[in-house]
Amino acid sequence: MREFIVEADGGSRGNPGPAGYGSVVIDAATGETLMEAAEYIGVATNNVAEYKGLVAGLKAAHQLDPAATVHVRMDSKLVVEQMSGRWKIKHPDMKPLAAEAARVFPSSQVTYEWIPREKNKHADRLANEAMDAGKRGEQWSPSASTAEFDARAARSAAEAPAGPSAGPSAGPSAGPPGDAVAGAAKARAALAGSAVGGSTDVRAARNAAAPPVGWAAPADLGAPATFVLLRHGETALTPEKRFSGSGGSDPSLSDVGREQAERVAAALAARGTVQAIVSSPLKRCQETAHTVAARLGLDVHLEEGLRETDFGAWEGLTFGEARERHPEELNAWLASPKAAPPGGESFAAVSRRVSAARDRLTSAYAGRTVLLVTHVTPIKTLVRLALGAPPESLFRMELSAASVSAVAYYADGNASLRLLNDTSHLR
Repeated sequence: MREFIVEADGGSRGNPGPAGYGSVVIDAATGETLMEAAEYIGVATNNVAEYKGLVAGLKAAHQLDPAATVHVRMDSKLVVEQMSGRWKIKHPDMKPLAAEAARVFPSSQVTYEWIPREKNKHADRLANEAMDAGKRGEQWSPSASTAEFDARAARSAAEAPAGPSAGPSAGPSAGPPGDAVAGAAKARAALAGSAVGGSTDVRAARNAAAPPVGWAAPADLGAPATFVLLRHGETALTPEKRFSGSGGSDPSLSDVGREQAERVAAALAARGTVQAIVSSPLKRCQETAHTVAARLGLDVHLEEGLRETDFGAWEGLTFGEARERHPEELNAWLASPKAAPPGGESFAAVSRRVSAARDRLTSAYAGRTVLLVTHVTPIKTLVRLALGAPPESLFRMELSAASVSAVAYYADGNASLRLLNDTSHLR
């Protein structure tokens, strides 16, 4: 049975403040680094970042070998004691993260050990690289990481004997920096099923082996612009299934809708990956967006292109009432995306508007994770366009109030649907 060591760390510059985590999977038998993971997670506390680092490290180890035993080493006494079952978990943001960590491997395969911070240099450097990347408006990239080299150099310096002859490469285990990096690259490349020759690029080997974490992209394409699509919370019209677009009364959230906004805010804060918030200008979206923004410590930017369809004469009506009053127009609307409600906007027009907004936002937020707080039609349109689905697919998707979906947009022009209509945070 293989044995892995997982070293993990997380940090927050402000507690809560801009935060990130780092984790590394090490072969216990050889000491070789097998995988690295790091991510900027937005505004969070130290402890939340530490737990996210633990989860990422365990998932990376599980990806390598789900039957392996894992020895977790962290400098967080809190996380080690809580995951060992000796301390209770009271904080609501940490309970779901601890539960997620516990589900990755059976408890019989995982042990925990507290280590002093100076022995957790590799994971600490990864976490700081992630936070530095976030400060630049980017996501951490394994191809640009020097964490392993820095950690090895620090260990070599600490272990080197005192005296004038103890240079950076003194001692039998402290070879030239290039050898250390190349050795790690060989281990990762072997894991990916390819041999490493003298001309192999170390960064390419890291890219091949580093797992995507959360909503992030594979490293060879770079970090995508990821849109987390949040439908606003309920209004008084939502439960009655009335047409409520941009040409109606612009209703506020109901009490239920405000509670939904609080729940989704807590869930997004626990996940921690959102770096910016953009909202439809309509009141129900702005209220939802500002609830999330208050929890994440972010500003809300408005985007006109994210407003809902103008349903014209059907605003405030149920589907049955619209059919009774405008049967021919409704049938035409159902049959063609170019047909519009009386005095309203067609789905074809909405698609053009949403596409233009998508292009503006993917350019403005390249490589970042952005929360878009919007409505049913814009979300369905973004999903449809990402999938290359026909217009009639708009009628074949379910989107609940305060649901979360996600689409990633890559540098090569492709898109990937990551999530659709997730309401687990409301249960």
